[in-house]
Amino acid sequence: MKQSRMRLFLPVVIASALVLAGCSTSNLGGSSDGDSSADDGPIKIGAVLDITGVGASLGVPEQNTLTMLSDQLKADGGINGRDVELIIVDNQSTEDGAAKATAKLIESEGVDLIIGASRTGPSLAMRPLAEAAEIPMISVAANVAIVADSKWVFKTTQNDNTVLETILNDAEKKGYTKVALVRDATGFGEGIADYITELGAERGITLVTTESFEPSATDFTPQMTNVRSSDADAVIIWGINPAAGLAQKAYVQLGVDKPVYQSHGIANQAFFDAAGDAANGVIAAMGRLLVTEQLDADNAQRPVIEQFQADYNAAYGEQPSTFGGHAYDAWHIAVNAIEQAGTDPNALRDELEQAEFTGISGVFKMTPDNHSGLEASALILAEAQDGRWTLLKD
Repeated sequence: MKQSRMRLFLPVVIASALVLAGCSTSNLGGSSDGDSSADDGPIKIGAVLDITGVGASLGVPEQNTLTMLSDQLKADGGINGRDVELIIVDNQSTEDGAAKATAKLIESEGVDLIIGASRTGPSLAMRPLAEAAEIPMISVAANVAIVADSKWVFKTTQNDNTVLETILNDAEKKGYTKVALVRDATGFGEGIADYITELGAERGITLVTTESFEPSATDFTPQMTNVRSSDADAVIIWGINPAAGLAQKAYVQLGVDKPVYQSHGIANQAFFDAAGDAANGVIAAMGRLLVTEQLDADNAQRPVIEQFQADYNAAYGEQPSTFGGHAYDAWHIAVNAIEQAGTDPNALRDELEQAEFTGISGVFKMTPDNHSGLEASALILAEAQDGRWTLLKD
């Protein structure tokens, strides 16, 4: 299923992006073996983020986080005595924009590593260019297709299928046997119905109806009317904000009296801003950043998260979101690997593939077969109540 989607999507993106960039696979890439300055010039890290457009609630905190961490690294003297230059490009929340930005970073800027994009569709548009150029890329998006069978692409967000396993395990415990899905119509929601069908079958849970919405949607009446008339025991809303929050608001206004699960795509303040009181009672699978003070004192992630929160608040006067956390993890995994391996692309890729790091999104252990490095233990379930999240414990 996942591989067939990739075969259809990636060749089109490779061809269109290379034409748009006016380059070919033969001249893409960072430093060459014959470049004597490759090991003593500035290290260049590129980032392609959804800073404007529908993904801005993800991309802006990621931009803030990377800028803050870059400034901290500069104050610390860079990496092994070399300056580090961070180059951030806004893809405007489009796949075309992500492909063009990636080609620019590789061809014109000669970056050593790329972080991004914020969402699945743009990340999938970036993947073939990074692979063709043999430049390491660390996505901060969710769909497991981003890293499936890839040699050069890694990611720091918990995999979407693992999020669904966490949700469906809870649904099974509560005796739900039929679920409805209302999903983002872009790459983030691609394959989610198939995953629910496959994972649900192992748990005695059937997917009875699927509705979709564009991430720019503001009216969810048709979708919620259909869900209301279904015989589902519970509903999964799968999207990012503000659309996911607005969908939740419509859900309550239309009187859909069924329990609701939402994905990790809502793990920021924008969800409460959009949903208001309708958020109350929603259960979401997410990382631990938004429930830090509720974690056990000896939790390995707690001091890391608390330091990130303190630094971010000092820099921007607000608390970071989960999405800033994904960027935090990508940056530190990248920097740690460069410290150990330098900027030779193959050596850097090999170092990334064995990275171990306790971060915001979880405790990472990359392997040749797992380029996200996170297991189900990276996720918790939390319930929304009065504008905050409460950790649900077994």
